[in-house]
Amino acid sequence: MDKTENNDDWVFTIVQNAGNNEKFVGYEDKKKNIKFIPVFKKKEQASACFINMPREAGHKYEIQAVLYDDVLNYAAKSKFMIFLLDKDGKVLEEITPSVKEQ
Repeated sequence: MDKTENNDDWVFTIVQNAGNNEKFVGYEDKKKNIKFIPVFKKKEQASACFINMPREAGHKYEIQAVLYDDVLNYAAKSKFMIFLLDKDGKVLEEITPSVKEQ
């Protein structure tokens, strides 16, 4: 199954400056006015796709396993969508998270 169904699932995403002011890496499609965080079901998919993703100079990046719920919350608060991608960067699913009520 390619789709993410449970908030307690683990997904893989790219983290900038891990351990020191870290944040999930997000991208922007200015033509469509969309900001998104890429996530993957498998680390190998993230590694294969990340080779071709743009990066900012002067930052360190690493692929990390994170709880899907953590990515959902971060994306909602930051007004980002989540794109579930395959190893070639093809979008398998677009998710628009909503902020949880406290």
